[in-house]
Amino acid sequence: MKILAVQNKMGIGDTVIFLPFIEAISKKYNTPVDLLSRKSSKAEQFLSDTPYIGKILTLDRNKKLNGRHDGIRGFFNLIVDLKKEKFDKIFIFNSSLRYKLCSKLSGSKQIFQYPQFSKKNQHIINTARYFLKKNLNIDVETDAKIFLNPKKLLQIEKKYKINKDKFYILLGIGGSGPSKRIPPETFISVIEKISKIKNCHFFLATGNHEEEKKILEKIIYSEFGKLCTPINELSINETLPIIKICNASICNDTSFSHLSAALGIETITLMADTPLMYGNYSPRMHPVIPDGMEDVNHHSDGKDKINPTKIYEKLIKILN
Repeated sequence: MKILAVQNKMGIGDTVIFLPFIEAISKKYNTPVDLLSRKSSKAEQFLSDTPYIGKILTLDRNKKLNGRHDGIRGFFNLIVDLKKEKFDKIFIFNSSLRYKLCSKLSGSKQIFQYPQFSKKNQHIINTARYFLKKNLNIDVETDAKIFLNPKKLLQIEKKYKINKDKFYILLGIGGSGPSKRIPPETFISVIEKISKIKNCHFFLATGNHEEEKKILEKIIYSEFGKLCTPINELSINETLPIIKICNASICNDTSFSHLSAALGIETITLMADTPLMYGNYSPRMHPVIPDGMEDVNHHSDGKDKINPTKIYEKLIKILN
């Protein structure tokens, strides 16, 4: 039996959030599930060792509308691409008529999809949960899991000379927008506090946006720079085993928080300007919200109100 899951959202985090639902489908039918996702999700970089994922197909759509699957021509290209795979079942995690028609015309025997024309106000987790409960009568816990080949971990331990007497902590200091990027002084304060009582080393994970590099440089050139290793030049695939060997993670709302929790690492999520559900859906996520706020959402603009002492207190609980 060949099964496809269609996940057309843009980011790495979005794809990670949907993994428990894809895994549930795989368990239901006892077969890996192929995945159709956008190139920007980078799914091929972090799911290659995950057994419940089969083939990863690239949904080639972009903002310029000139991708292989954009426009009228792209509609028919997608039909051709799906028809080659001969899927028995297709699960579409959106309400788009386009994907339903493509699936039907590709010859798939069974198609499951969110209700048509109901995209507005869809809850990213609850909608998927109800979708599988209604169609497959299965309850899904939002506990995403990403797997790695153990050989990759051994290579990283050798490369970075991992010392079992040290605590290794991932700092996800970047972010897709300026409102998500916690000031470097907050991270430096946490490094200072924890280094007084624990023998620690920190891996600094970020993108290569100019503002992200400035945050990285402020930490590297601080008095604690010798305790840090930047990994911003590595691919997601190269970064995964580094995350996996860490004892804990402290991350802005960035792809690294999602990857870290899915790799089984206790992850402190710094939620400054994003709905809280993106930082607490996993049992391994421990959110910190801005001081003076009871909740956080888009436009909360709380990056300067994330309290390093609260981060430190959660970190101590994890490491102890």
